[in-house]
Amino acid sequence: MPSAAERTRTLVQSTCSAVLLIPGLNGARSHQLMPDARTVGPEGEVFLVFPAGSPAVRAAAHAQDDELSAVLEVTDVAPVSVPHRIRGRASLSGWLTREPALSEPGRVMLRLEVGEASVDDLWGAGPVRPEDFAAAVADPLMEHEAELLQHLHAAHSGEVQGLRRLLGERGGATAGGGTAAVPVALDRFGLRVRFTGVQCFDARFDFPEPVRTVHELRRAMHTLFDAAAS
Repeated sequence: MPSAAERTRTLVQSTCSAVLLIPGLNGARSHQLMPDARTVGPEGEVFLVFPAGSPAVRAAAHAQDDELSAVLEVTDVAPVSVPHRIRGRASLSGWLTREPALSEPGRVMLRLEVGEASVDDLWGAGPVRPEDFAAAVADPLMEHEAELLQHLHAAHSGEVQGLRRLLGERGGATAGGGTAAVPVALDRFGLRVRFTGVQCFDARFDFPEPVRTVHELRRAMHTLFDAAAS
């Protein structure tokens, strides 16, 4: 199972939508701003790119030391059509400063020094220590997950549906009533499938061992499908 820090790191480094909240900006309780890009630095800081005229850039330009607090909120939505499509959220709060040396014409990079973090996703909810976030590594399948899930759903729906045979009585109880099986999440440890119909529930199908590449994933998926078929 991936740790809370690893899951948070994966969400932040993925293409999930994100907004930056700066309390008190423009006199409002908070102001929502969507960065053009984001990356995580070697010490766990989060670099955010905004247009040069963004209110976030203006606020950071006038801030001194650690006086500008901000919260980055990341929302993860399943790349396939499925009930309850939001898979998770991550929140990172800290202090925002400007990084002029890393900026480029028309775009400015801001640095969010993380003081607190938390995650609430399909695995559960909990806090994440900044030092754990800095040391964590994103899931190796992160860049390909959306494409892989869409491929499984479109080209291997029968095999995915057949995985319910591995659930024993639980799978048999949901076999009727127009039950559908949708691959909803994928990581190096296994596949999560959402079974819908009269009841809606998730089931995890763990790989024999963690995978690191798409090639290893193909072998692991064939192992799952073969086990269900037999």
